[in-house]
Amino acid sequence: MKKIARSLASVIAVLLLVGLSTKIAEAKFIELPEFDPANFVLVVDNPYFPLVPKTTFVYEAETEDESIVDTVTVTDQIKVILDVTCTVVHDVEMVNGVKTEETFDWYAQDHYGSVWYFGEDTTEFLYDEEGNPIGTSKEGSWKAGIDGALPGIIMLEDPQPGLAYQQEFYEDVAEDMALVLRLNDFVSVEFDDFDNCLVTKEWTPLELGSVEQKFYAPGLGLVLVLEHHGKIVRFEMVDVTHEP
Repeated sequence: MKKIARSLASVIAVLLLVGLSTKIAEAKFIELPEFDPANFVLVVDNPYFPLVPKTTFVYEAETEDESIVDTVTVTDQIKVILDVTCTVVHDVEMVNGVKTEETFDWYAQDHYGSVWYFGEDTTEFLYDEEGNPIGTSKEGSWKAGIDGALPGIIMLEDPQPGLAYQQEFYEDVAEDMALVLRLNDFVSVEFDDFDNCLVTKEWTPLELGSVEQKFYAPGLGLVLVLEHHGKIVRFEMVDVTHEP
């Protein structure tokens, strides 16, 4: 039954992605609140984006020739950026058992409940055609306060359909944007079934045609990602663990 539900969800997702350009044109972009380090709190507990230290989320995707595993860990480490104490999230992507990318993301929540994104330290691991390592790349890395980069918002305190917002502000490097689509989706993934999920559409003007739909379960966070790069790649949550 769950396989049927997931297949149906994928078909519906394809149909929804066709009309997303119109939704972008109709979106209402909000103005970010004035940035003030005094407005931030130490705990990130937004219901759609809670960051509980020592929690690990595992996501998997299968394509015709790749098996992808993405492991995301909310660490108990902090990083101070622009006088704001940020939570450090560690993200490792493996493709066919080989590490392809490692990222440290930095988030903090304001006292209204919005979660801000302060940047990322990303390392891409490069390989030749035979699979031998040939180096690394830091492309896409950015940090608020450096070289004109500014923090954006990764999750609104009160997301409502039709609202759009910018998540990253580093010109020509990181300019991700998001649009709230729905608040009441049912999502079935390998880990569990979830009601009343928030659905967003995310894109960047730096990669035309690259679109993602993300599904967030209340009280847990991201449970499903549908990447659209000419075809649908489905990343779904398969496990969640928490160390005491």
